[in-house]
Order: sequence, then structure tokens, then C-alpha cells
Amino acid sequence: MDISRRRQQTQAPHGDALPHGPAHPPRAVEGEDGRTAAECGHEHGHVVDSLFHGEGYATAASRRIFCDRCRLQRWLSVEAELTASQEQLGMVAPGTAERVARACEPGRIDLASLAPEFRRTGHSLVPLLRGLAATCEEEAGEMVHLGATTQDIQDTAQSLEMRDVLGEVDRELTAMVTRLVALAEPHRDTLMVGRTHGQPALPITFGLKVASWLDELVRHGERLAQLRERALVAQLHGGVGTMAGFHGRGQELLAVFAARLGLGVPAVGWHVARDRVAEFGTTLALVTGTLGRIAEEIRVLSRAEVGELSEGWEYGRVGSSTMPHKRNPERSEQVVLLARLARSAAALGIEGMVQEHERDARGLRMEWVTVADVSHYTLAALAILNDVLAGLRVHRERMAANAATVAEFLCTEALMLALGDRIGKQSAHTLVYEVSQRAQSDGRPLRACVRECGEITSRFAPATLDDLLDPAHYVGEAGPLTDRAVERARLWLGPSETPGTPRPAPAEGVPT
Repeated sequence: MDISRRRQQTQAPHGDALPHGPAHPPRAVEGEDGRTAAECGHEHGHVVDSLFHGEGYATAASRRIFCDRCRLQRWLSVEAELTASQEQLGMVAPGTAERVARACEPGRIDLASLAPEFRRTGHSLVPLLRGLAATCEEEAGEMVHLGATTQDIQDTAQSLEMRDVLGEVDRELTAMVTRLVALAEPHRDTLMVGRTHGQPALPITFGLKVASWLDELVRHGERLAQLRERALVAQLHGGVGTMAGFHGRGQELLAVFAARLGLGVPAVGWHVARDRVAEFGTTLALVTGTLGRIAEEIRVLSRAEVGELSEGWEYGRVGSSTMPHKRNPERSEQVVLLARLARSAAALGIEGMVQEHERDARGLRMEWVTVADVSHYTLAALAILNDVLAGLRVHRERMAANAATVAEFLCTEALMLALGDRIGKQSAHTLVYEVSQRAQSDGRPLRACVRECGEITSRFAPATLDDLLDPAHYVGEAGPLTDRAVERARLWLGPSETPGTPRPAPAEGVPT
């Protein structure tokens, strides 16, 4: 076979890369939507947009916020607000803002038809501005984008996108904190094994474990509230940040423009100062880091040999194509995956901080990817983990049984400290170390080895030894600590009645 013909037969069945098309046309296979495989428009090229797997990486809200056409429509809205601000200050003729706003209404400009112009010009905004100017009535189109630069519009719109994301994060975070409060309270005194380095360590309660999750999430609530103040600002400073195009009224115009949009007013332009956007990404990555920690704990404690937690399960969920019995903690695994992806996206946002001179599109266009991706992954992780927590099964009996299996070894610290009151802490550590290590090496109960040690039995009554080796008697202040975390979470939840409104967290030292 000749090389050219072999290449034709092995190329993909779409002939764009071939001067004469494929050797054999693709076979048309009709799908449920009535389209054939040959008619595929290739609209979904990123996993977040996948018709089949997308819900594991994004949410309906995140796709709405970062929809391609909605992003351009948001740019139009910002342009309309700029003109309205200028009219408010008498910088353009009366009636101009109304005409521009009407041209910016959804559907007035055929956004899809602009795609060839974006490709032809290589500019990210000019084709949209030309479409807007052509749609405006009378001479209003000549006043569009007056004195502004492209990045003014796009940065301001991105701040609006970030605001929408933070609203969704707050709603999901509120729901999660509420669920965890409801989980911590009934398990305030539920005894379980505390583990360090993956091994049994000391007794704790499940309520205290949940309290740790709660406390961390409330701190994120505080960070998110602070982030809003710093990051959600408008941009309107012109080509190199001097506001020269506004003829001495730039600061006045910026204040009006920002107020109309509900954004903050920066002290100077931030075309190349991208710390706000980087902080947005890293804060979301911190949130997903906590979600990953919670999900990983659920995943590990759902192992059959541990069996203390399990995800809710519904008939029809499939764990394996070859092992029909499997009930995998796949939603928890997905949250861990999303936490890793969010961290990677946030790191790219930090890369975007290194920019050149007064404008540098390399960082800006990197943000179009990173801001969207970290937002998709964070909102998906929140939604999935909320679903897991809503159906989480806590197996108290298994927690108690696991604690009973290693009960005596969970109490070596209690025994050592009590013995230390009599012979000194270091001497007590050495003695209990010898006894407990011998018990483990010989495969014998610790209690039996303790009773053979006269240096211990001579100093305690049998009943006292029994109490010292009972893990239920050595959970310390787990209950009050759980109560404290729950109360702090309630304080965070309390001030706001409307989901999406930021809540300041109480100070760490506030007594509850």
C-alpha cells in the first residue's frame, strides 16, 4: 500500500487535515438526539462540559457563570454600565445610556456570528465592540467604550464572575456547616479510636472529629468574607493605568461605575497587579483542601476492615464492571481529586502574578483558565461532599467494637500519667513502654502483662487499674471541645438569614 493512502486511512474521519479528505467517509450513526456521529459539532472539549462526566467536575451554577456566551454578555453589561456612569456625570449626551443598554440586551447581538471576527482580528474585545456599535440606535454606538481599555471591561467582568462564585460557595458552605453541626451534636460522646500515623493512638469521640472539620470550615468562612473586601473591585484606568482618557474625571467616574456594579474602588489600577485574583484562587484551593481532608477521612473509615463510616448508597449505583458486589466511596474519592485539581489551578493563578510593565496579556489570559477551573472544581467539590454528608452513615457499633479491640493500648498514656504521679513521668514512660511493647510482641492482652508487673500493681488497686485501662474514661475534654466548635459554628451561621451573604467568623479566642 502506498504511504499517502495508508495515511488517509489512519487519519481521523474528519478531513480538515487532509487535502483530499478521508479515503472512506465516516459511517453515519444516529444518536438519541437525532444527530449523527458525522454531524458532531465538537462543542464539549473540556471535562467540565462533558455530557457524560461533567457533573463530577462542575455544577450547573459554575457552568452558568463561565458560559462562553454569558461571559460576552457580561462584558456587554459592563459596557452598558460604563456608558450609564458617564451619562450620570454628564460626560455623554442624555439618552445615550438607554440606547446602549437596549443594544446590550441578550439576543440583540448575534454573538455566535462574531466568532469569525474574533479569529480574524486576534483581539478579544474589538469584534464585540463593533457588533455593539452597529446595533446601537442613532449615534450612541460612537460613545461606547469611551476612554476605557479592553482589560478594564474584562477585569471588571471577572470581578463580577468571582462575586457570583463566592455567592455559590457561601451557599454550599452554609449548608455544609449546618449539616456538620447536626452531625457533631448527637455524636458528642460517641467513642471511637483516635489514630496517628494510621495506627490506634488514644480514644476520641466522633463528635470531636467532626468539630475539627467544622472549625476549619468556619475559618474559611472568615477568609471568604475578607476576600470579598479585597478582591471584588472594579477596573477603569485606561491603557497604562493613568485614566488619561477620562479628561481629569477618572476617579469620579470610577467611583460611580463601581457603585453601580456593587464593586469596590481600588486605589490604583491593577492591570498587572494580580494578587487579588491569585488570592481568590488560593482561598478556594484552601477550601477544597479541607473538603479533601473530610472526604479522605470518610473514604478511609469506610474500608471494610474499619467500617466506621460509609457513604449513602442507592439501588442502581454501580461500583465495578467486573465485581458486582462493590460499593465504592467514589464520591469521596472525587472530592479528593477535585481538591488536587483546584490546588493545581490556583498555582497557575500565582504564576500569573509575574507580569511585565503596565500591561501583559499572558497573565490575564491565564486567568481566564485558572479562575474558571478553580471555581468549577471548588463548587463541584462542595456540592458532592454536601451530598455525601447528607447520606453519611455513622456506624456507632463498629466504632465501639474497634475501640474495644485495642482498648487497653488506647490507655497507655492514662496509665503512664497516673503511674508518673507516683514514680515520675520519665520512669513511668520507660516502665509502661516495656510492658506494652512486650504485650504486642507476644500477642498477649496488655492487661495481663500489666498484672504481672509488680511495679505497677503494687501502686494501684485492681479497680483503679480497670478504670485506667477503660478508653471511655480517657476522652478528656472531647465533649466540651465539641460543644465549643458547634457554638462557634452557630455564631457564624447566625448573623445572616440569606444564603450567599458573607458572614464574619467570631475571633478564635471568643469564649462560647
